[in-house]
Formats: sequence, C-alpha cells, structure tokens
Amino acid sequence: MSAVSSRLPVFPWDKLEPFKATAAAHPDGIVDLSVGTPVDPVPALIQRALIEAADSPGYPTVWGTTALRDALTGWVERRLGARGVTHEHVLPVVGSKELVAWLPTQLGLGAGDRVAFPRLAYPTYEVGARLCGAEPVPYDDPRDLDPAGLKLLWLNSPSNPTGAVLAPDELTRIVAWAREHGVLLFSDECYLELGWEADPVSVLHPDVCGGSYDGIVAVHSLSKRSNLAGYRAAFLAGDKAVLGELLKIRKHGGMMTPAPVQAATVAALGDDTHVREQRARYAARRAALRTALETHGFRIDHSEASLYLWSTRDEPCWDTVAHLAELGILVAPGDFYGPAGDRHVRVALTATDERVGAAVKRLG
Repeated sequence: MSAVSSRLPVFPWDKLEPFKATAAAHPDGIVDLSVGTPVDPVPALIQRALIEAADSPGYPTVWGTTALRDALTGWVERRLGARGVTHEHVLPVVGSKELVAWLPTQLGLGAGDRVAFPRLAYPTYEVGARLCGAEPVPYDDPRDLDPAGLKLLWLNSPSNPTGAVLAPDELTRIVAWAREHGVLLFSDECYLELGWEADPVSVLHPDVCGGSYDGIVAVHSLSKRSNLAGYRAAFLAGDKAVLGELLKIRKHGGMMTPAPVQAATVAALGDDTHVREQRARYAARRAALRTALETHGFRIDHSEASLYLWSTRDEPCWDTVAHLAELGILVAPGDFYGPAGDRHVRVALTATDERVGAAVKRLG
C-alpha cells in the first residue's frame, strides 16, 4: 500500500486547514467558497424518485436498468445534439471522480504509457495516471504533444478551475489529431450546462466528431446541474467498443450505481426545469461575487463557464488565500490545479445566497 500511496501528491485540501481556521474565526462566520460542493436542496422530484425506489433489496446491475439507459441516451441526443446513440454507447458510473481516478487502471495502462491532461486541471487526472504507474503529461495544446506512448488524452471543457471553454473548431481539430495518432480521447464535460459567456459544445456533437464516436468518450455528472454530489451519479457516452470493455471490467469490480440512485438519475435527466432554476441561482451569485471581487481589486480571467471565478490580484496565490481568510472567506489556491495557477485563486459559486451576501459585504 505504501508503494502505491508514495506515487501520489500530498492531498491538497489538507494544506488549506490553517486558513479555514482563520476564516472560521470571523465574527460573522466563514464563507466557504473553496471546495465547490452544492448547498441547495435536491429537487423534490428527484427525492421522490429516490424514495420510491428505496425498497431495492437486490443487487443493481453495472449497466443500469433499461429505464436508466433510455434516460441517458435520450439526454445525450436531446442536450448534446448527438445522433444515433444506443444503449451500447452509454455507461453509468459511481460519480465522475471515481471514473477519472481509476480509468487508466481499467484501461490496462501502466509503466511506459503516458496520460495527458491540461496544464491547469482537476488534480485527479494526474492521480489516475500515477495510480497505475503511467507517466502524467500536462499540456498547453494537446496537438503539440508527442503521440509516442500516449494512450489517453483528457480534455476538460468547461475547465475546472479556469472556466475556459474550447470552441467547436478547436474541439474538431483535437478530435481529428487524436484519431490520426490513435490516441483515446476522454472529454470531461461535467460543467457543460453551466455556460455564462460561452455556449459549451460536447465532443459528441456531429459538427465536432463527424457523426462517429470512434475513439472518443464524454464524461458527464449530475453533481452540479442537479445538486446530486451526495448521490454519486455520473455517466459516460461515446465509443461503444471502449464502453463495452469498461463494462466487462466494472462488472468484475462490482462498480454498481445503487438502484435508488439510478431511479433518481432517470428523474433528473427527464426534467429541465430544475436545471434552469439552479442556473438562475448560480448566475445571480456569480454576478454578485464577480462585481465584489473586481471592486476589491481582483481581475477575473476566463470564467466564461463552470461554477468558479478564476481570480487574481497578481500576487502569490497563498498570499491571496491568507488575505481573504482574514475576511472570513475561504477560497482554493490556484496551485492546487498545477504550478501554472500559482498567482490565481478559484472562487466557487457554491454557497447560499446569505453567505454570498456576507462575502460581498466583506469585500466591499
């Protein structure tokens, strides 16, 4: 076990504890804008679906119920614009972080293989490579990568942490490059429904993939769009050969989405009203926080989508973390997402209206 854990970086969030203590000491309490965990209620129709499926004494299947697969294929076609999506093109997973962390292992990658991901990125892409002994390779533009030994290419649009969005023509060129070099492409699109100043597009859109899903898979999550982080509900869509292989492996590993969560996912994907309502909440919080941060002397870079404001005062990120902690506001230092983020902080929109109001007042 120690041999495996020694491959991994120090768990970053532990470094934030002293600043959390400082922020918590504020007379009006902490405003936690660091982790990005949903705080609003789970929509009632999703709760009802979960409760109605609570009497589930038998084992669920890894591939999910027929109703779940129908919901996944229907949503992928309706929301992403994909065409010809069948049950073989979708696969439920137990939250997207589990998938990201263990995908290279499940693909059989190891020493001598390379896994590429954006230079500023969700840390679990690198963790997944290290868990299986592959080489993690950060990039600025994936088309500049040496394809030799490159077995897995991660895209993330909209980006966590920056909120940057890859334009459709960029996606098209990257998909073509990956196919030309035989590199499997996984696109993390978990924030796709949270575009503000851009309209994010999936790699599964026919204008991007040419109507073929060969060599590409999209990753989607219900954590943010439906406030279901506690449910661990996510899924894959794309290349049926890749998903078929993952299905076989995950059956052996017992990686089953619980039956009540499958039922809740069906309800969530079948309703767009709660998504619009949640978007409106985040939009209002985003506008308030952005104005307050800019008034306080911050510059907001990128941030055209997702649940974060990529913010800087042109100083070392930990100095900014300390400054905001003294105001009772906790944010994530940019270097959690790679050395290139060492002069930014990530400010999450995931706090109640009352706590966002408190942050705005303190920044003012």
